Amino acid sequence: MWTIEYLKEAQKDLKRLDPYNRKLVLKAIEKTAERPLPPPDGIGKPLGNHAVANLSGLYKIKLRNLGYRVVYGLVRQNETMKIIVISVRDDELVYKEAEHRVKGLVEKFE
Repeated sequence: MWTIEYLKEAQKDLKRLDPYNRKLVLKAIEKTAERPLPPPDGIGKPLGNHAVANLSGLYKIKLRNLGYRVVYGLVRQNETMKIIVISVRDDELVYKEAEHRVKGLVEKFE
């Protein structure tokens, strides 16, 4: 299992969720942390470039029933899964926010 770390902003995203949804989101993050790489090695979904944001090197978890997206990056050398943003599924908004948060990071994702 990969270590899970949250950006400060992602922790705030999580706190804003109601307790029921928070529990489901945490469960999905933990499940993904077992195999966060893209197939065939894992279950991660690569993001790449979107019309609104350049998110290559990042991955997403779709919580379709809840309408949420979790965007994360991987630091492979120490097997850390960094949660960047947890937000409602409004693609443009969630991906722009992810791009904005990643720009401020010193650490780059592979």
